[in-house]
Amino acid sequence: MADPARARRLAKRIATIVASTIEQDIKDPRLVGVTITDAKVTADLHDATLYYTVLGRTLDDEPDYAGVAAALESAKGLLRTTVGAETGVRFTPTLAFARDTVPESAHRMEELLAAARAADADLARVRRGATPAGDADPYRPAPGSDTDVEPDADPGVDPGAADAARPGERFDGHG
Repeated sequence: MADPARARRLAKRIATIVASTIEQDIKDPRLVGVTITDAKVTADLHDATLYYTVLGRTLDDEPDYAGVAAALESAKGLLRTTVGAETGVRFTPTLAFARDTVPESAHRMEELLAAARAADADLARVRRGATPAGDADPYRPAPGSDTDVEPDADPGVDPGAADAARPGERFDGHG
């Protein structure tokens, strides 16, 4: 089993090699706009998973995910050979490609946050001119009313003082 730090370094090196090879050596037009975002290598250094994103030709075009996946699959042999030559490890890891869905998830989260902000703004706008249906605070007794004091309580005695233990006395009343 390899050191986890070594696996991370190898993964980073593999991502760099594959990205530069895709950009410079592979002439497949389906791979234009592909970016390698991350790489993970298993603990035994035998398998590497590379995560990629794809940009469309324009901002309005949807990327061709199926075409990119097919192009990466067909270029896998050349990419693995290049990784083996440039890393110098005893066993060249097998390469697997997975589409990175983090950008789509982040975009969806931004949409949800924008919707929540809009709902909060609508609620604040409605609250601005609103008045309570009854009293402003129905739980607060009116000043000067007799509901300020409990009916059984002595006005000069603190209601919590009877329950409090005096200094040197146990709370349970035994001494």
